[in-house]
Amino acid sequence: MEELKKVLIDCINSELLRVVLSGSRRKDGPVKLKVRPVMLQGSLKFQMAVSDGKKEFHFNYGKEELVDELIRRLCEDFRQLYLENTSYQVTALMSKKGKVTIKKKKIQGEKKAPELEHNRTKKYLLAEGCAVPFLVDLGVQTPDGRTVHSRYDKFRQINRFLEFIEDVRPSLDEDRKLTVIDFGCGKSYLTFAMYYYLKIQKGMDIRIIGLDLKEDVIDNCSALARKYGYEDLIFLKGDIASFEGVDQVDMVVTLHACDTATDYALQKAVAWNAKVILSVPCCQHELNGQMRSEILEPLFKYGLIRERIAALATDALRAGLLEEAGYNVQILEFIDMEHTPKNILIRGVKNGKKQKDEKLKACMEFLGVEPTLDKLLNAKGEA
Repeated sequence: MEELKKVLIDCINSELLRVVLSGSRRKDGPVKLKVRPVMLQGSLKFQMAVSDGKKEFHFNYGKEELVDELIRRLCEDFRQLYLENTSYQVTALMSKKGKVTIKKKKIQGEKKAPELEHNRTKKYLLAEGCAVPFLVDLGVQTPDGRTVHSRYDKFRQINRFLEFIEDVRPSLDEDRKLTVIDFGCGKSYLTFAMYYYLKIQKGMDIRIIGLDLKEDVIDNCSALARKYGYEDLIFLKGDIASFEGVDQVDMVVTLHACDTATDYALQKAVAWNAKVILSVPCCQHELNGQMRSEILEPLFKYGLIRERIAALATDALRAGLLEEAGYNVQILEFIDMEHTPKNILIRGVKNGKKQKDEKLKACMEFLGVEPTLDKLLNAKGEA
């Protein structure tokens, strides 16, 4: 162990690229540990990220503290250590009996020095410093491309949404003109962002229709689209439930459609055989008034708790019903909790495998609820 300690002391410095501990010793223990150098308040520190498979925890150490912690972790939690700096690669294997085998190898050629910034610059799909016309007009950017400080959360939200779009882009058929419907588009930050990213940056043949009930909003967005020459970006006044303006839709986006309006949008998406569904629900009141369960009454008697359980149950049941309708569904975090409590995004990608889920039915019966989406998709009376 003294030999390993000497090697670590020699190799852990400002030229360190990474340290990785792997080969978990315990089923309930950490699964991976990574270390990188950072500058904190002008001093060189080493940031350790420890993952348990679900969450990642971060710690900052000085050099001597780090060496002691790495050795402890190798003895208790991991079997293998890998270290790399600009000059050497080091591998250390520890046997069950505590014997350490160390291999140190000189790196051929030059290695780029590590980035020491504590907060590395995030690379956004809409890059900072590059002016985007609609972001300037909507007050998110200045004309020279700088993000307005008070609108930085909006800039980050837009880019996060585009990351969701990029993830599902391979599921879309790019051999023909695609149609995207955005229900409840509002001021259309994200509608313009979709168009700019898919049509202008990626060169896709695509038509996007933004739909909203507010005439002044539609007029303003239409004027902006004409100003930019976005011929395939159309804004219409209309209701989610009654919209019949298209026969085929490839992607349906519904952001913050209130209460059961989300269900009507999801039903429309399924009826159109949309390849992709992106939905951020809002104001899930319906189940709050329906839920009845003697077993869960100790939870339901607290109004705030009941409201939150109802909201989460609503979106979980929506996801399950979409899976029954032939979609692979994920429930993802859209933006951080500190910015808005409406932070769940339901993402569905069509797989065509329709299959009833008896457990889902049993869950609804247990809660005593009949969600609107269930009625719409399964034609259960008046929805």
